[in-house]
Amino acid sequence: MEEKAGRVFITDCEGPITKNDNAAELAEAFIPGGDRFFRKISLYDDYLAEVVKKRGYKAGDTLRLILPFFKAFGLDNRSMGKFSRRNIELIPQADCMLQQVSDVMPTYIVSTSYSPYIKSVCEVIEFPFMNTYSTVVDLDRYELSGEEHKALKGIHARILDLPDFLIPSVGGSLDDLSAEDKQALKDLDEIFWGVLPGMRIFRIIEDVNPIGGREKARAIEQIIELEDASLQDVIYVGDSITDVDAFRMVKRGGGLAVSFNGNDWAVKEATYAVTAQNALPIGWVAIMFLNQGLAGFEDLTVSPVTEQTVERICRESSRIRKSVRTEKIGTLG
Repeated sequence: MEEKAGRVFITDCEGPITKNDNAAELAEAFIPGGDRFFRKISLYDDYLAEVVKKRGYKAGDTLRLILPFFKAFGLDNRSMGKFSRRNIELIPQADCMLQQVSDVMPTYIVSTSYSPYIKSVCEVIEFPFMNTYSTVVDLDRYELSGEEHKALKGIHARILDLPDFLIPSVGGSLDDLSAEDKQALKDLDEIFWGVLPGMRIFRIIEDVNPIGGREKARAIEQIIELEDASLQDVIYVGDSITDVDAFRMVKRGGGLAVSFNGNDWAVKEATYAVTAQNALPIGWVAIMFLNQGLAGFEDLTVSPVTEQTVERICRESSRIRKSVRTEKIGTLG
């Protein structure tokens, strides 16, 4: 099929292409109590990005906050790459979908995930790594003194000892937090912006720039410049809080923002929400957009995200998300 000029397909990786949450899985494998530890950091990330909107902070920065603890518990570049390659789980038909879409329009992956994981995924699905954006990290570049190694293990234990907490749902505020939750979040503020900045290893947090939030939006801007396209030519597929800025920008520009088995953050910012057990519907939507643009969706049976439908879509999307990506990963932001 001849390539139709103009349209550009851009997708997140974890969710639309793979079932994994690579950073969460690395934490569970290498950090004691890593499941609970990562969940606390992930919720804190959501809180900073979307509740208090901390200046200079963006959704997905969990991936830099956790790096000192990866160092403290022995993770290095080699083990990160080896673990990532060994544990890839594709969404059914994702490789087929990407191949079909790549045959007819420029196709890119924009992911918050660490680059070693994205490189491994590209090798498995035979997708060009040069057409990806991801979080560059080099753990071996940073040295950890014995004193700081011991201190980080103490901080790790302190975080694990914090009571489990919840943050407000989309549109919530600080007033929705319990006193206990506020104290836990205050303790995390003190750890990450009081204690850690006084340590040399904090440089890894300063240096690493996760491709989440507005960085995903910037990646889209770079892609459309490369392809001599415009935002109205873009279909962007995502599923989580890190896709919110990309969704907002694409929608404002007249393009198509598609939530695929998304959580509440994604569904409420999407143009359309798709729920499915395999990735083929993403390709169908992409081909429709390629041929007819947004107008092509007027006669399809899809669920537009509106004030009247959003709660139902959130419930259904959340149910499918947990079914496809497991209960544990499906509840992450």
